Amino acid sequence: MRHLLMKLHSWERHLFQWINGRLHNRYLNFWLFYLTHLAGATSTILINIMVWAFAPEPWKTTAIQAFTALAISHIPVQIVKRMYPRIRPYLALPGTNTFHNPLKDHSFPSGHTTAIFAFLVPYMVLMPVLTIILLPLSCIIGFSRIYLGLHYPSDVIVGAAIGTTIAFSTIALWV
Repeated sequence: MRHLLMKLHSWERHLFQWINGRLHNRYLNFWLFYLTHLAGATSTILINIMVWAFAPEPWKTTAIQAFTALAISHIPVQIVKRMYPRIRPYLALPGTNTFHNPLKDHSFPSGHTTAIFAFLVPYMVLMPVLTIILLPLSCIIGFSRIYLGLHYPSDVIVGAAIGTTIAFSTIALWV
């Protein structure tokens, strides 16, 4: 089992270095640096408030569900970050490309990825045709976290799983 875990860790590190190193170019640097902020607290909260304030039902309810899922999703992220502290890749791997003011807390799981999935899944459920746009956008934001040197691929995968699970649970339990 230990051998398998070491092999997976090695594979993940190589995947990270390929995404973070070989794919770097000016075009992606610009777009991914700005797109990643769509999953930040300011953007997700403001967009939900605007939908809630100005859109008709059922969009108002979906905005509240998305806001609820977003808020709840931070609880397991913070618990897991404390239980499994993992140094961010740009701190652990020399030569990692990163940008202005990188985060210094633990990397596992990705909070931005959790947030974007918790935020957007309710809108995908409300109007499935939006999935064509919102799912790739969510995945691109998760990818940006690796590209920017802030997370390993498993951080992003677990973040997406937490966000999606919390979003579906919020919708299922909504009364």
